[in-house]
Amino acid sequence: MEKLPVINNKQFYKSVVSIALPIAFQSLIASTLNLVDTLMIGSLGELELAAVGLSTQLYFIHYMLLFGITSGSSTFISQFWGVKDMRNIRRVTGFAIVMSFSASLLFFIPAFFFPEVILGIFTDDPAIINLGAQFVSTASFTFLTLSIVVPLVSALRTTEQTKIPLKISVVVFCTNTFLNYVFIFGNFGMPALGVKGAAISTLTARCIELALILFVVIIRKNLIYGKLREFFSFNLQLVKRIVRNALPTTINEVMWGSGMAAYNAAYGRMGVTEFASIQASNTIMTLFILFAFSLGDATLILVGKRLGAGELLYAYAKAKKLLKLSVIVGAISGIILIILSPSILQFFNFTPKGLYNAKNILLVYGLFMSIKVFNGINITGPFRAGGDTKFAMLAEIGCVWLIGVPLVFLGTFYWSLPVYYVVLLAQTVEVVEFFLCFFRFKSKKWVNNMIHDIHS
Repeated sequence: MEKLPVINNKQFYKSVVSIALPIAFQSLIASTLNLVDTLMIGSLGELELAAVGLSTQLYFIHYMLLFGITSGSSTFISQFWGVKDMRNIRRVTGFAIVMSFSASLLFFIPAFFFPEVILGIFTDDPAIINLGAQFVSTASFTFLTLSIVVPLVSALRTTEQTKIPLKISVVVFCTNTFLNYVFIFGNFGMPALGVKGAAISTLTARCIELALILFVVIIRKNLIYGKLREFFSFNLQLVKRIVRNALPTTINEVMWGSGMAAYNAAYGRMGVTEFASIQASNTIMTLFILFAFSLGDATLILVGKRLGAGELLYAYAKAKKLLKLSVIVGAISGIILIILSPSILQFFNFTPKGLYNAKNILLVYGLFMSIKVFNGINITGPFRAGGDTKFAMLAEIGCVWLIGVPLVFLGTFYWSLPVYYVVLLAQTVEVVEFFLCFFRFKSKKWVNNMIHDIHS
């Protein structure tokens, strides 16, 4: 049995903090933005909250698609970063932009032209569909802005420039919050647009985000900046490997996102109050889980860098240490969520039934937080850093679609359980996935150098 190298604790925690903290704060800002949106819309009533909650399912699936594409490409960026091969980093980034923009067009067209049809997939309530269509069609252009922003942010993060996306997120958060106040409620002489006002605010903030990221990369000539042909002069050998690696991550994220949307399609048919409690609970839970999940991005960067440099055993040891840290952080986050959730829920305009549902849902989320974090870090961290994306895909979507979706639909339509018990059934997925991830990590089959024979 090979002896693992000793990891210097001081250097380890310093590298984790310098990379994970900015990512965590950026994710926290994005999540807080969602919370502010939810609180503002929720103050209008449960119908408006349910309409926006269901409307954002399409945007959630789209983001999962972009995340899958960029996660697949980040494997190579992180490993090329280990040998400081900037030329191939630009090629990978350019290819990720092309794939992301092409995929985003497939979302933009139906969202802009047929929003009612899209919303009909998630609910059969005409009031929710009519209200939600205003949000979907107005905000549809964000599909196109995100298709450029997400790959560029991924490249900045993976080259350890995590503070730049954080600063941009602060501007986006402030802009969106202020515009929500103006357009949702009709302040400063503007008409009160409600749900449509939230969509206008979101679109405006996303356009500003795109402008800022292009300014940083192109005008300020960032580290990843290069001539246009450097981004789009694809090496066929490299493209084949990116596609082979990114295809499973893309399928993984889209199918996982679709599974979550399927959960919500079931919840959405339980009633407005039930779905409003789910929507609020998910938004709150995300606030508490994001710091832990930022360790997944840090793991991909730190472990991928070592794998690219050929330090395979050191990469394994570092990933093991990061996983232990993530379990501790996940457990602490779950406890804090359970303690603070009753106070946070007081900000929502819930009926007594909706408040009772949300409290129980958050209790379930808090109890399973540590296991959920362990699974998420494995999938997005070491497995993707080493190109073990096919196993990650099979484990995650297999658990969601073969276990989670059937149980949620049985609990909703056949057993007619309360919404919080259905949520508890869905957590069975996390338990099964935990064992799959644990034994795969120990096998070291994910420990691979993906770039050893690729040259500029």
